[in-house]
Amino acid sequence: MAARQAAGNGRREEILLCAVKVIAARGYAETRIAHIAECAGVSQALVIYYFQTRDRLLAEALELSEEAFYSSATAALAVIPGARDKLVRLLELCCAPGEPGSAEGGSWVLWMELWTVAVRSPEVARIRARLDARWRETIAGIVRQGERSGEFKRVDVDEFSIRLAALTDGLAVQLALGDSAVSPERMFQICVRMCVDELGFTAPRRRAFPRPAPVQRVRRRVAAPS
Repeated sequence: MAARQAAGNGRREEILLCAVKVIAARGYAETRIAHIAECAGVSQALVIYYFQTRDRLLAEALELSEEAFYSSATAALAVIPGARDKLVRLLELCCAPGEPGSAEGGSWVLWMELWTVAVRSPEVARIRARLDARWRETIAGIVRQGERSGEFKRVDVDEFSIRLAALTDGLAVQLALGDSAVSPERMFQICVRMCVDELGFTAPRRRAFPRPAPVQRVRRRVAAPS
């Protein structure tokens, strides 16, 4: 029984990984269940059995993409003691080019599609709200750590988190759309400048991002510090 359940979970994840790739490549409006089923090598009936609706498949594909990032990014932040360096590293991870075709690689395309669907789908809207709240609380957790340690000056943490989250979202949309004025490096610099100006710290020296791949995707979100 356990082996069968594990196999089912594995197949479900394979379908979600294919959904990330197909939706990122085709766009949600042009993606059909048949396209995802073909990518995963399964029947359309099996996809419907696991996810019921295309909207639900989109939402769970984005959740998988998010979790793929959490697993690696949480470990990266865990070894950074200071809030300043933790916040800068968070922004590096947020702005850095992702690997095309990976679970993380299509994230911003999926986010844009999810925002559109969430307007008309209460179920997807609830998932959107939960994921956005997690991102803002991640920012807030680091800022509170910096206030406690004296690294940051006092601010309205909730308001700051909303504004920084909105800034990263807006710039990432431009980045995902291929706007020539917004590179990963420029997005990072703009976000860090906001944090420096409002939190009152000096930005550490860092190396530039590697040259982006021809097809570019970006990521965000990490787990809030304990």
